[in-house]
Amino acid sequence: MVDIGAPVNIESFYKFTDDVSNPELFESWKPKIKAYLEDLDKESPAQYKIPEKEVPEDLDEKSFSTIEYLKDTMYLTDSDKKITEMSVVDLAKNITSRKLSSVEVMNSFAHRAIILNQFTNFASQFFIKEAMNTAKLLDEYINNTGNVIGPLHGIPISVKEQIGMAGKITHGGWVAWLDYIPEEDATTIKVLKKLGAVLYVRTNEPQTLMHLDSNNNIIGRTRNPYNSLLSSGGSSGGEGACVGGRGSAIGVGSDIGGSIRAPAAFCGCFGLRPSTRRISTAGGVSSGRGQESVVAVEGPLAHTAKDIDYFMKSYINAGKPWEDDPWCMPMPWREVAKPEPRDVTVAIMYDNGMVKPHAPISRGLKTVEGKLKSSGVKVIKFEPLMIEEAYDVCHQLYTCDGNNAQKEMLKPSGEPLLPLTKWAMSMGNGDKCLSITENRSLNARRDTIRAAYNKYFIEKKVDFVISPTYVGVAPCAIENGIAGPYYWGYTSLWNLLDLPTLVAPTGLYQYPPSDLKDPSYKPRSPIDEIEQNKYIPELFRDAPICLQITGRRYFDEEVVSFGELFEEIMKNKS
Repeated sequence: MVDIGAPVNIESFYKFTDDVSNPELFESWKPKIKAYLEDLDKESPAQYKIPEKEVPEDLDEKSFSTIEYLKDTMYLTDSDKKITEMSVVDLAKNITSRKLSSVEVMNSFAHRAIILNQFTNFASQFFIKEAMNTAKLLDEYINNTGNVIGPLHGIPISVKEQIGMAGKITHGGWVAWLDYIPEEDATTIKVLKKLGAVLYVRTNEPQTLMHLDSNNNIIGRTRNPYNSLLSSGGSSGGEGACVGGRGSAIGVGSDIGGSIRAPAAFCGCFGLRPSTRRISTAGGVSSGRGQESVVAVEGPLAHTAKDIDYFMKSYINAGKPWEDDPWCMPMPWREVAKPEPRDVTVAIMYDNGMVKPHAPISRGLKTVEGKLKSSGVKVIKFEPLMIEEAYDVCHQLYTCDGNNAQKEMLKPSGEPLLPLTKWAMSMGNGDKCLSITENRSLNARRDTIRAAYNKYFIEKKVDFVISPTYVGVAPCAIENGIAGPYYWGYTSLWNLLDLPTLVAPTGLYQYPPSDLKDPSYKPRSPIDEIEQNKYIPELFRDAPICLQITGRRYFDEEVVSFGELFEEIMKNKS
């Protein structure tokens, strides 16, 4: 594994005192891990795999682009490549018109996903035989009736493993949950099946679901499809690698601090963190049950903004999740036209004042500013607003139970705590359990910040804020399982505020000769120093540069429609 210099004093940041790992106990769980991995291999059809000699042995020591390999490989047919490169909207049209069958589509995506997994290790579970049977039934239905079952008829969709599926192990990255098999599908799984989606793969996540990288003691690390040295993001990092590598037409992840957006940004695709209660989270494995201060959401990762819109409209309007999950609001997805550039005002956050973005992100923001202005969009500078206060409040709320729920899920297996687990458990007050009074006080501080941001949008007449997703492009994985990012502030801000945020590719990529490190910059704080030290330009070549687009609460439709305009503007070569 490439070592780019982990923070030598990282343990000085730790605020938890009770390490629940137990090596002797963990040994007793290793046969279950082995059996789980053997099932994963058995469910990966041999006819889809490439020869092992095609997979470099040094993926963790030398940069390798799975994206480029998949473009050129002879192991995928031209038909496979054409089908897997289609948008969801086009796939749906072709399946509805019977130009493509569900079996054809599923076969191409399964083939690509298996190969992609050989390089990136994104999958937690395949069930392709089951999926092919579903695809056959869908083809029989459309051939017999002339109609589709729903708007996602025949669309291959990947889902984050922690989203519960009946009859399938659902562990969420906790070893002790390898014994857990739900009797009922999560609401999201029910909705996807109702709409005709074909489910065939569940994807990797980190231990505790609280890293912006994806690594655990069951599956191991998921690699970035653009550069095998880099992180795929987290906690929906398996989804990022799968969708980014076009192993699925669309994916579903979850997000409490950046867990949809970091993987989307690191792996070069779109990802939406919707406002809360629009997509159901019921039926998932999580340590956050009952916690309503910073609420997790589920949302899609896709290849285009139109695909995000298509998914949200289908899931909400046809799926009606509130009929199964009373937490979901009966709020239909509105039809919002792509705006005219001259009608839009955007504020760009070049730097939040806490941690300075790396060179490629700064270049991306400046390029975006120029293209938006050239197209007629009004652009202003976003001045940092209560950033440190938001960071402090959010971190305290993450660990407000003193990590008790996490420890209860970790303790039965005695599994070793990964470095980023220790980092996440050290957020806020670490092992100190807050009182109800203290929690309410934090909620009040949160609401004050929300009011300030709402006032900003209204008084400045700002429609959207564009910001970094992370301080850099996908960070490099380093020794001992440690991978960045350590700083979540660019994403967790919008979780605390519960504002809809779309990650969108800029079409730009990290380029070492242009994206040099600033030797004169002096870090503002220890966390800034950690993040600045991780950036070594030559290790990050060709990593995608993706940014966040944020709008007002429950203006999700407007955010996605502007995402379509943003995509169009960034593709314009003028």
